[in-house]
Amino acid sequence: MTTTATNAPTVEHGTTVEHGTTVFIPLNKLKKHPRNARKTPHSEASIEAKAASIAAKGILQNLVVEPETDADGAPTGFYLVSVGEGRRLAQMLRVKRKEIKKTEAIRCVIDTANDAAEISLDENVTREDLHPADQFERFRELSEDRGWGAEEIAARFGVTPHVVKQRMRLGAVSPKLLQVYRDGELTLDQLMAFAITDDHARQEHVYENLSYNRDPSIIRRDLTKMNVAATDRCAVFVGAQAYTEAGGNIIRDLFTDDRGGFFEDPALLDRLAVEKLEGIAAEVREAEGWKWTAAYLDFPHAHGMRRAYPHSVELSEEDAAAYDAAQDELERLTAEWEDADIDLPPEVDTRLAELEAEIERIDAKRHAYDPDEIARGGVFVVVAHDGETRIERGFIRAEDEASEPETAEDGETVIDGVCVNGDGEIIDGDERDGEGGDGSANEPEPEEDAGDDGKPLPDSLIRDLTAHRTLGLRLALGEQPDMALIAVIHTLAAQTFYRGGSEAHCLEIRPTSNYLAAHADGIEDTAAAKMLNDRHDGWAADMPRDVADLWGFIAGLDHASLMALLAHCASLTVNAVKLPWEQNKRRAHETADKLATAVTLDMTAHWTPTVRTYLGRVTKAHILAAVRDALGDEAAERIADKKKMEMAEAAEQLLAGTGWLPPVLRTERPAWLTDQQAAPEAGNDDHFAIAAE
Repeated sequence: MTTTATNAPTVEHGTTVEHGTTVFIPLNKLKKHPRNARKTPHSEASIEAKAASIAAKGILQNLVVEPETDADGAPTGFYLVSVGEGRRLAQMLRVKRKEIKKTEAIRCVIDTANDAAEISLDENVTREDLHPADQFERFRELSEDRGWGAEEIAARFGVTPHVVKQRMRLGAVSPKLLQVYRDGELTLDQLMAFAITDDHARQEHVYENLSYNRDPSIIRRDLTKMNVAATDRCAVFVGAQAYTEAGGNIIRDLFTDDRGGFFEDPALLDRLAVEKLEGIAAEVREAEGWKWTAAYLDFPHAHGMRRAYPHSVELSEEDAAAYDAAQDELERLTAEWEDADIDLPPEVDTRLAELEAEIERIDAKRHAYDPDEIARGGVFVVVAHDGETRIERGFIRAEDEASEPETAEDGETVIDGVCVNGDGEIIDGDERDGEGGDGSANEPEPEEDAGDDGKPLPDSLIRDLTAHRTLGLRLALGEQPDMALIAVIHTLAAQTFYRGGSEAHCLEIRPTSNYLAAHADGIEDTAAAKMLNDRHDGWAADMPRDVADLWGFIAGLDHASLMALLAHCASLTVNAVKLPWEQNKRRAHETADKLATAVTLDMTAHWTPTVRTYLGRVTKAHILAAVRDALGDEAAERIADKKKMEMAEAAEQLLAGTGWLPPVLRTERPAWLTDQQAAPEAGNDDHFAIAAE
């Protein structure tokens, strides 16, 4: 035997070593003992961790070995590892990685007295693992006391940096809650939920106010209800970088998919959002010349202002020529390359994009606001539901409305209480009352002249006559359906598109429109709402500026356009919202169901089941029922054991693209469509007959 620097002998072949002796044995001379109690192999993660620990700190605990002998009892020169097989495998891994040689000396203790199977079992049975809470705290202390980062600690313990961060975060939970966890009154999942924030006071407050429901999702919800999710529209609008650069902190959940975390300071986030909106609003005002712009986080629906819309304008000769040139070149290039089997050359692709942008730019000039409306009107700049900027133009405050001149009984114009003639000259009292009269009330009324027809008719007679006229109009209009259609559309359009339009029609029809945003948050920013607004804006742009010209506009529409305008105005009055206190509207809701069937409403085009829209707002039973309904029992069983929020998130992924809808959103299949599929030969007459039923 030879002696190492540690004074422990190194075993040489053929040397007999006594029981209890500590020796160094070359790694390639060590073997797993056939009587080792562990039959289930060590996990790869366990060996990785041991290898990292040994590389950083050396082997802290000796291996226990027994000399191997052949059938005749003679030593073979190898040693069987009774205790420490995991450490042997870790060193073998380091050999494979060329960190050490296969002859690396390993410190071992010779044991020839004890039964190898028994001491192997004893090694794995009688020990007690460190309590996880103690482990978490020690990892945190390594970081705080020694200044080690997650990467360095991970390297020393053979785990990933993410695992280290998780353990450090758990170690930073309130000591009071860690003790509750040690006492078995909190589960690890619950402790992980508390670790979403490092505010000990907040953690303890939430713990003390927990109800019987201690689901981790409830704990996370209560801890973050004062914060803003990174998926919130304002958070997306501001951006994580701008928020953190302004001193904001983002809370991250290391144990679940937090989709970007939670912005801890809502006030700071709102301030940054408003400042960004105000900057955009200033740019719009400077570029477009509006009298005012206003920045809001939410659109101020109660603004009470009239809205002006852009109107069709003729393109300038220069723009018209540029438009035609761009259109011609686009058509030429498209025709030239449409049958090509190869990808478009980069220069052609770029040119096509430029032409499309130019056409779109010039097209935008076909509609413009009246300069007077821009001078008096303003713009709202708000945050849209998807975190983008929403710009709404053309709002005119009451004080900026152009005052309309009053008209005296004799047709003269009254401005600020003063009568003026057609030339704008002020007319005094003498001129109005005639020569030689002072206009006083005491002047005797002149004798009625039989030839004087200037005196107005009595009010009672006018009522009588116009009542007869109304009766005549009712009779005549009822006999002319086409003209009745124009009159109805005129009445609806006047009230839909014009301020004061309720006084510009003679049919007593009052369209009302329920404010849907009061029932569904964010609904006005959905894709469906944008399509409706775009349709409304398109009609508004085509309307004459003066409601007095509306009748002529509507009467001049072709039948298809007339029906399209009627459909749009009627659509704005639809109300199928179910309110719990409106028990007497059962028949109205039944009619709404029939309407949905008649128009073959497909809500899959406008709504999808997500955590926010449905799955996070119903019970676990509803979630499982939805998945079962869409994908079957097997899919539902796969997520049945998950926590509420985890189940909802998993269900969102499973239901994506399936077209599943909750029953309240489903549309009964039209009878005519069912019959057409059953009997393809059914004609249009059958279609209308069935639809009429």
